Amino acid sequence: MAIKKQYLKSKPVCKVTFSVPADEAKAVAVVGDFNKWNPKGSGLKKLKNGTFKGTFELPVENSYEFRYLIDGSYTNDEEADRYQWNEYAGTENAVLEV
Repeated sequence: MAIKKQYLKSKPVCKVTFSVPADEAKAVAVVGDFNKWNPKGSGLKKLKNGTFKGTFELPVENSYEFRYLIDGSYTNDEEADRYQWNEYAGTENAVLEV
């Protein structure tokens, strides 16, 4: 898994690209604070090499809890900026700082 951040000079947003190698998966989405944990519209596109990839524009100077939803199962990104306990979910979420 990988996270790439590209800060734009023209506006206060960061283009964040999520890459998830998941050859066997049928669907991968990124859900988190930035999309109200809704997988609709946050699906990643499957590339020929089996990696799922997608880019989102997120407002800067924020931190966002997020997780990947891979075929209905949640997982964290090992390259997250940090992890934070989420009482509602009863687990740790990955955190992205932009």
